[in-house]
This record gives sequence, C-alpha cells and structure tokens, in this order.
Amino acid sequence: MRHLFSPAGEAAVAQLMRRQDVLLAFDFDGTLAPIVARPDDARVSVAIARRLSLLAAQRPVAVITGRSVADVRPRLGFEPSFVVGNHGAEGMGWSPSGEGMDQFRARLRAHADDLRAAGVQVEDKVFSLALHYRLARDRGVAMQAIERLLAAPAAGVQMFGGKCVVNVVSQDAPDKGDAAKALLRASGCEALLFVGDDVNDEAVFECAQDGWLTVRIGRSHGASLAMFFLDTHSEMSALLERLQQAMVREAPSPDD
Repeated sequence: MRHLFSPAGEAAVAQLMRRQDVLLAFDFDGTLAPIVARPDDARVSVAIARRLSLLAAQRPVAVITGRSVADVRPRLGFEPSFVVGNHGAEGMGWSPSGEGMDQFRARLRAHADDLRAAGVQVEDKVFSLALHYRLARDRGVAMQAIERLLAAPAAGVQMFGGKCVVNVVSQDAPDKGDAAKALLRASGCEALLFVGDDVNDEAVFECAQDGWLTVRIGRSHGASLAMFFLDTHSEMSALLERLQQAMVREAPSPDD
C-alpha cells in the first residue's frame, strides 16, 4: 500500500472527486472518531463533523459501523445520507434469524460469571454480539476466558476479531462489503470512497471494483487489501479537506 497523500494517492482522490456519482463512506471507531478507552466516550470531533456536513451537502455520505445504528447516530454530529450498523447487518433490510445466535446467547449466559471475573464486557446489539476486553485488568486473562467460551464449535455463527473485541454474527449476516454494494445501489452511485481501520473493513477492501478508492487507517505491512493508507486517525481531517478542495476545483464556473 502507498500513503494516500503520495502523488499517486492525490491523483486518485482528484480523479474520484471529478465524478458526481461518488458515494463517500466511512467506518466510525478509529476512522471518524478516535479509538478511546471507553466506547461510550467516542464522538466525532466538531471540526470533522463540520467538514462531513459540507461534503454531505454535495455528495451522498454513508457511515458503515460495527455499532448499532441507534448507538452511533448521536455520536456523529452531522446527518449522513445512510447509516449501516452491526458490521453491515443493520439498516439494509436484513433481519436476524436462525437458532445459531440464540444458542450462542445461551452459551454466553452459562459463561457469564467467568467472563465477568476476567473483565470481559458483553454487548448484545441484536444483530451481533461483541465481547470487549479493552478495560480488562489483564487482557491475557480476558482472552483466555473468551477462548474457553469459544472452545466448542458454534453452529450457525461466525466470529471475527477487532481492536480488543471479538465479534459474533449470524453465519448468513451481510458484511461491510455487502453493505457497500447495497449502498451504491440505493444511492444510484457507481464510484465509492471507503475509509476504515479494522479487520471487518477488509470485506470492503476485498470486493473493491473499478471506480472505488479504499483507504485503511494504519499501516498493515502488506496484510490489508486497501489501495492506500493513512498513518493515524489524525489525518482524517486533512483527507476531508482534500475531498472538499477537489470538489471546488471540479465545480463548473458560472459561465460554463
């Protein structure tokens, strides 16, 4: 991957923003908002929210997050065209079904004391479950408790990691890549910018098509399928500024 603020990246941004049919889509935690010790404290900064509002007035903007839709909306500070939650499963018409998640919830109840003692926080978002261990006193102990929970195969569900979290979703749940393609159809767009920072964002990077521009926050040393990277969340403001500037440069003059 190359840094987005390289000559190749700058050219890709300029080419993308010449188009009127571009959807601008972003992950939330670690992308629009910094990773924080307590997830409840996560918010989009006023400066970034202001830039997003300006962009949303000219192009459709989407947020695709692992959080629930109800959880993330009040944290944004602006009104996007679309919000998709639960890693792509919530907000695009898919309904949770099947016995797999119910069986896994029963297993969670059986392991509740073990998980609680290890400092693992269980978040049930209806469409998915999250096992958080960022605040555990000993993350190694917390991971051991999670591994005991996951030791037996769980039919009908799939699991994937994240930054101090293990996520559990139904085997047939849409992922962020599915959500990105559905949002293009819903918005009438053909081009896509997507920026994300975590394992579940790779589903978008993996299915990128012609006319897409994908960016990962953080270098992944070859493991990521994103086209470009930014070093940290702190570069997001500069990216949004470049998107705005590119639209201004491409706007027709009054005499055109």
